[in-house]
Amino acid sequence: MRLGESFFRRDVLEVAPALVGAYVCRRLPDGNLLRSRITETEAYRGEEDLACHARFGKTRRNAVMYLPGGHAYVYLVYGLHWLFNVIAGEEGAPQGVLIRALAPPLDGPAKWTKAFQITGAHNGLYLPHSDEIWLEQGDAYPLRSAPRVGIDYAPEPWKSKPWRFIMEREI
Repeated sequence: MRLGESFFRRDVLEVAPALVGAYVCRRLPDGNLLRSRITETEAYRGEEDLACHARFGKTRRNAVMYLPGGHAYVYLVYGLHWLFNVIAGEEGAPQGVLIRALAPPLDGPAKWTKAFQITGAHNGLYLPHSDEIWLEQGDAYPLRSAPRVGIDYAPEPWKSKPWRFIMEREI
């Protein structure tokens, strides 16, 4: 079952762990369908979160974060890799969930986006109504939380927030 608007219109700290076990589905340009389980996410919670792209307010790059939950926020890092986030919450309250890893093992947010042929062209896509990329409900799995990674620029307490959610094991 496809995840709908109400799933995404919740606080990011509810959406991020709930996405672990869900499926990313991608209809490729050649018509093939890729579908893989989410095994790791990270939550970024608004302008007050000094690890979040919204920490300096609304910009051209992060404007999608200010849309209602359910939009895809896709951005380029290091000029090389596309990263895929799902916006959570209500319009005007920028919150995002970085999808870090999928199973079978596609560990790392750049590896899976490359395998799924996700690019900046998908930035702003509304996932509940998209036939190109969407998310489907999965099973619940035991989770553990840990600090987010790759945010050494952020000061404490933001650097150590346990807002990374990792599937412990498949049941």
